[in-house]
Amino acid sequence: MGKQTGFLEYQRSENREIPPRERIRGYEEFHTVQPEEARRKQGARCMNCGVPFCQSAMNLSGMVVGCPLHNLIPEWNDGIYRGEDSHALARLLKTNRFPEFTGRVCPALCEKACICGQNDDPVTIRDNELYLIETGYRKGLMKSAPPAVESGKKVAVVGSGPAGLSAADALRKRGHAVTVYEREDRIGGLLMYGIPNMKLDKKVILRRRKLMEEEGIVFKTGVHVGVDVSPADLKEVFDAVVLCCGAKQPRSLSAEGMEGVKGVHFAVEYLTAATRHVMGDGPLPKAFDAAGKHVVIVGGGDTGNDCIGTVIRQGCSSVTALEMMPKPPAERAASNPWPEWPKTLRTDYGHAEAAEVFGADPRVFSTTVKKVLSRKGTITGIETVEVYFENGKLKEKEGSRKQLKCDLLLIAAGFTGAERLLPEALGLEMTGRGVVATPEERYATNIPGVFSAGDMHRGQSLVVWALAEGSACAAEVDEYLMGYRNG
Repeated sequence: MGKQTGFLEYQRSENREIPPRERIRGYEEFHTVQPEEARRKQGARCMNCGVPFCQSAMNLSGMVVGCPLHNLIPEWNDGIYRGEDSHALARLLKTNRFPEFTGRVCPALCEKACICGQNDDPVTIRDNELYLIETGYRKGLMKSAPPAVESGKKVAVVGSGPAGLSAADALRKRGHAVTVYEREDRIGGLLMYGIPNMKLDKKVILRRRKLMEEEGIVFKTGVHVGVDVSPADLKEVFDAVVLCCGAKQPRSLSAEGMEGVKGVHFAVEYLTAATRHVMGDGPLPKAFDAAGKHVVIVGGGDTGNDCIGTVIRQGCSSVTALEMMPKPPAERAASNPWPEWPKTLRTDYGHAEAAEVFGADPRVFSTTVKKVLSRKGTITGIETVEVYFENGKLKEKEGSRKQLKCDLLLIAAGFTGAERLLPEALGLEMTGRGVVATPEERYATNIPGVFSAGDMHRGQSLVVWALAEGSACAAEVDEYLMGYRNG
């Protein structure tokens, strides 16, 4: 634990955000770093709670409570408080292979389960985690550590998102020769092209790639397995194949008049183009430039929020975010007690920026797109309708149709599963949810030597779950290759 009375003496203090008006001028990360002494106090707030729900990952009422990685949170909070950063970092890295990612983009399931948060504000677990890993890099503690003994086994990992990177890192540490195939020109998957730079600076991913390459992992970018490389050839060359290709099949809308209309795009397609421009790959294509446009975003999740922040930085004339679900309450309902995940209204950075720039929260709840309006094949507006659920079915509210100006419609309505090209080429069994079928809590597919992890295996989820799945899958692959597992 931290200081025995720390939670009584110190108040929660998060890393300060640069004010919206200032930060929207560019795409740099907008959180500042606290002085070391302030961080020590935040570590001191970790209680001697006996049963740390923060690291439990229990399922309560259909929702996970605590960290899926089972991070040793009280241990490294204590290390921060005592000034033992090196030891604390070692305890963090024991369970989390990439704290530089989760410390930036994770919604902090751990903090929602923090016992200190039952009657007060929870411990700043995510900020503490980010402090440790960045301190480790700054002080030269993050060094490559190639395996002392090579196993003689070769593994191909297809996909370099968080699950693929996690699996590759774990397998390499066991002495296996690992080659990672990525169809994009840079590694990272949705970390690279699905999350904007102000939320996760891409230099962070490139920094980690360098470290992994020093440890012997080979990255082959711009290689589309199933198109450029035969899956059969991979099975022939490698002792095992791990598929971490994500759940990239986007969910579309059923709105009238949408088919073939210019100005309608899926969110990840838009975020990819915006990120490439920020990274210096060339001019932003006009189709993805929100400057001077009235933008409507469909979907109320993290991706929709990231789109809001991006279109504001591009100089949109207005932004409206449509959410099909009703507006959550500001406070927990009696039926949603701690430590369940709080079903409350969450205002993220994009929402705050839109409120600052345009004077109001951009979100419109219980509403969806009924019809896309266009002229000469280009979108000019949308017709919305209010909706509600009755007996589990979505219904429209009579007389609620409205029209909105819209020059750019971004669909951030989630994903319906994995793309089918590679699974079909390998003859993999799929589930009704569009993901690769495996036995429960296992990662081996119906094809011997082929495994799957991450969103391709569990469906659209969080980065922290992808990291957990990658590590667990690697342990299963290790057992398949060696006859036993180490981890």
